[in-house]
This record gives sequence, structure tokens and C-alpha cells, in this order.
Amino acid sequence: MTEIVKAYIILFIAIVAETISTSCLKLSNQFTRFWPSVFVVIGMVSCTYLLSIVFKIMPVGITNAIWSAVSIILVTAVGIVYYKEPFDFPTALGIVLIIAGIVIINLYSDIRVE
Repeated sequence: MTEIVKAYIILFIAIVAETISTSCLKLSNQFTRFWPSVFVVIGMVSCTYLLSIVFKIMPVGITNAIWSAVSIILVTAVGIVYYKEPFDFPTALGIVLIIAGIVIINLYSDIRVE
């Protein structure tokens, strides 16, 4: 397994950790509920540590763009499915623009993942 494949796997795990921790923020009720608060802290610490590993291999800009975009999309999906939050045209448009931004960065940026 190449180093870049390992970096993408670690990045995916960081994204999942961040998605879980962000989703638990609402359940924590401003850190007044114990277990959701524990998941928030563990998820954020794990995510930050895993990103620090990925930053050794991949450019910060590309890594952060992928991480933030995929996290936003996953947290939005959790909000829609789990919290029954509305999915409307501005939400859909925003997600499409986020995806377009990531595609543009990856296809046309001079920053390359080696």
C-alpha cells in the first residue's frame, strides 16, 4: 500500500471522527450531557491527531479542502436523516458548489498530491 493511499484512508477516518463529534454536539446540550460530550471531545481530538498525520504526506490545502467539504456533506446528511432538518434548494446548491470547488482544486490547482 502506497503512502498516499494510507493518507487517504487516515483522512477518511478523520472525516468520520469529525462527523460523529460534530453530530454529537447537538446531543451534548452545550456539554451538559456526559456521553455525547465525551464523543465530541474524543472525536475532535482524534480528528485533529489524524489530520496531523495526513499533513505530513499531503498538502495542507488539498487535505483541508477534502476534509472540510466531505465533513460538511456528511454532517448535513446526518442532520437531514437523524435530526429531521429540512433539505431545501439553498442546501442542495451549497453542497453542489462545495463539490465543484473540490473538483476544481483537485483538477486545476498547481498543488499536487505526490
